[in-house]
Amino acid sequence: MATSGFLLYLLSASSIAVLSLLYLSDSSSSSSSSTTALSASLSTDKTWPDLEPSWRLVAATVIGFLGSACGTVGGVGGGGIFVPMLTLIIGFDTKSAAAISKCMIMGASTSSVWYNLRVAHPTKDVPIIDHDLALLFQPMLMLGITVGVSLSVVFPYWLITILIIILFIGTSSRSFFKGIEMWKEETILKKEFAKRCETVVNSHGELLIDVEYDPLIPKEQKTELELMCFNLRWKRTSILFAVWISFLILQVVKNDVAACSIWYWVVFFLQFPIAIVVFGYEARKLYKEHKKRMEAGNLEQICEASIGWTGSHLAFCALCGIVGGTVGGLLGSGGGFVLGPLLLEIGVVPQVASATATFVMMFSSSLSVVEFYLLNRFPIPYALYLTSVSVLAGFWGQFFVRKLITILRRASLIVFILSGVIFASAITMGIVGVTKSITMIQNHEFMGFLDFCSSG
Repeated sequence: MATSGFLLYLLSASSIAVLSLLYLSDSSSSSSSSTTALSASLSTDKTWPDLEPSWRLVAATVIGFLGSACGTVGGVGGGGIFVPMLTLIIGFDTKSAAAISKCMIMGASTSSVWYNLRVAHPTKDVPIIDHDLALLFQPMLMLGITVGVSLSVVFPYWLITILIIILFIGTSSRSFFKGIEMWKEETILKKEFAKRCETVVNSHGELLIDVEYDPLIPKEQKTELELMCFNLRWKRTSILFAVWISFLILQVVKNDVAACSIWYWVVFFLQFPIAIVVFGYEARKLYKEHKKRMEAGNLEQICEASIGWTGSHLAFCALCGIVGGTVGGLLGSGGGFVLGPLLLEIGVVPQVASATATFVMMFSSSLSVVEFYLLNRFPIPYALYLTSVSVLAGFWGQFFVRKLITILRRASLIVFILSGVIFASAITMGIVGVTKSITMIQNHEFMGFLDFCSSG
């Protein structure tokens, strides 16, 4: 199975990276006391450039627009492009860049969701946003983000960079080959369609034209308002919003208590039952429905995913949700770098995968934005400007790509865009990570695990 080989690649490569960290930790432990204090002091310094017209601002605007447009179309957000752009071009420190990146992802995903709510499903009379999958992944994704933020305090920057590059190269390659398979399938379908439409001659020399006549009763077309009400399932959306509120309250309370205190850990671990209960509710529903249909011999899909909702598949989805959120917390993205490829992997059509992933990212990224705002992690003028750029990019990116898919009849374009954004993120994160690691080595900084309580 290709999926098993992909998971083996991630596990083995990540294990090697962590083992190398343990070796470096032992070799540099003698100088840890002085360099850790230096690193901690440097990590808390804020570098906030002024918002003024310059070539840097123009470059950031162009990159931010293209990154947001392609990121939302692919359903991955674009945090792997925004963070290096904000640090290398604008000059923000890493933590501030991650916070502004969340603002950009929130803006792009919100405008993208607004656009998708007014779009019909490409093949069925169902919502283009799969609320079952959103409810399954969102709580675990948000739980993973809180874990990732905590790990970002402990993990050295070079290890975070290596782990992210390993993940990004794996997911981008997997998505690229998935796109090639879809492209070949679309080519076959287009050839078959062309054969059905071409004129042929029978044995008597009579012309036969294969024409698909429209039905006598035309299909009812929904207005934009009807589509919005149809695509938005209020009951499930209210559950997602309740999870968002619960995590937000816990994050606000956690930020007001001392790190590593008893109340800190109590609040931290309260997030787990919330995520597990909501995930368990949706997982139980999918499992029971799948079992009932298998017993009745009904092979119809429960939701957009083509996999069977067995216990192992549900556990795999929970793990991927946590991993995606953890990556989002470490990097400053919305977790779409895992969720987008995962939805394609389980058989969701690209248009629905993109719409569902951006819908989930809207919740996860907005949670981080509120938290970062309360912590005063980003300058308001820059955040408002770049968020506005992302809002426009998210809408028009969806508009142009959807039109292109309609003209070319190739939904695989979304998969190639997703793969390209993830691969570009791996390259940019690699450049930033290598540059920063070289600087740390030259300054003889500590390269091992940091202490969570003193660093937080």
